[in-house]
Amino acid sequence: MVLEKMASSLRTALSKFMGAPVADEKAVRELIRDVQRALLQSDVNVELVLKLTKKVEDEVLRSKPPPGLTRRELALKAIYEELVNLLGGDRPAELRLTPGKLNVIMLVGVQGSGKTTSAAKLALLLKRRGFKPALVCADNYRPAAYEQLVQLGKKIGIPVYGGDRSKSPVELAKEGVEKAKKSGVNVVIIDTAGRHKEEKGLIEEMKEIARAIQPDEVILVIDATIGQQAKAQAEAFHEAVKVGSIFLTKLDGAARGGGALSAVAATGATIKLIGVGEGVDELQAFNPRRFVNLLLGMGDLEALVEKVKQLEIKPEKKKVEALLTGRFTLKDMLEQLESLRKMGPFRKILELIPGLSLKLPAEAMEVAEEKLERWSAVLKSMTKEEMEKPEILNKSRIRRIARGSGVDPREVRELINQFNAMKRMFKQLVRRGKKLSLLGKPP
Repeated sequence: MVLEKMASSLRTALSKFMGAPVADEKAVRELIRDVQRALLQSDVNVELVLKLTKKVEDEVLRSKPPPGLTRRELALKAIYEELVNLLGGDRPAELRLTPGKLNVIMLVGVQGSGKTTSAAKLALLLKRRGFKPALVCADNYRPAAYEQLVQLGKKIGIPVYGGDRSKSPVELAKEGVEKAKKSGVNVVIIDTAGRHKEEKGLIEEMKEIARAIQPDEVILVIDATIGQQAKAQAEAFHEAVKVGSIFLTKLDGAARGGGALSAVAATGATIKLIGVGEGVDELQAFNPRRFVNLLLGMGDLEALVEKVKQLEIKPEKKKVEALLTGRFTLKDMLEQLESLRKMGPFRKILELIPGLSLKLPAEAMEVAEEKLERWSAVLKSMTKEEMEKPEILNKSRIRRIARGSGVDPREVRELINQFNAMKRMFKQLVRRGKKLSLLGKPP
């Protein structure tokens, strides 16, 4: 979950305000104090927090709500808009990539910011969007840099160039770009060595690499855990090489993530990518509005649809018909569970559904995710015949399945009961639809 503590505090504040009998001045001021506390605890700069809440206060308490809006709705709208502005506003967040040519992306940043993993994450994201990326290791300082990149490249099916430590980083970058041109890829991502803003020699080398390869986009990778210090790093690197984008890593659960987000946004730099987990696929294009939606528990259906498209989860017509007529089997149920799990942690999927994360506590989401895994294990312990004919599941078979999947027999019975309930529900929906159509009403 992105900035879990901050999100939880903000959602609690909003829920309390929504539940207040009246949205009077006292309730609004209490909401503002709760929002201030949530932002300060996430290391957002005090001055920025005060400026944000002053704007909310002026808009809500010192002006009359426009026609059609209540004071309660105006307060929510004001907080939403000011949080969006705090995180960069409506700046375009797309990478500058041109179809029909080789696009060169150069990653820079301090040591330990997670550049190598970020390079692989970005490559996978672009691959899923239809590009043909390649990775280049231009870091001959860190002994395992090339090996790490190769390992990640194999995992996601993307070629990796570099590795000759006898050559300079400038030579490795130039050769990598040339090899990429010959191999037919259309995006090459250069992973450079980590360097601090005070290391003059390495900063100069970074400039030489940029002059040699003429990157279309320079992405600065910043560790979100450094909080407000992110501003100084962003300004120093931008002065050395023209940084076009910011990639914030380790944002998941980072106590100081809010500080890093707001500090970088304050420089005028565009945050385009955020790492929201350790997995190679846990990367998101940063959009302030979508991000604030998630923070406030409003969900993000656009991101959910995008995720489904990326994974090409397309149900077959026959299976949809079987589902709607109640003829689906436990085998069909297993396939649907597996498709759902491919989309990532169930908790993160639930967060994308508007309003659901406000209604469901974190513990409930964790239980749901755990249950999905256990049910999947139960179904995989069944024979083909048992999955297609669940009515043959007697006590002895249930005990055997429970032993094979490492669960209690009660959980096997719970799964069967849930399966039967789903079948009944779909049959009822179909019958209801037919009755309504006979009456000439749309189902």
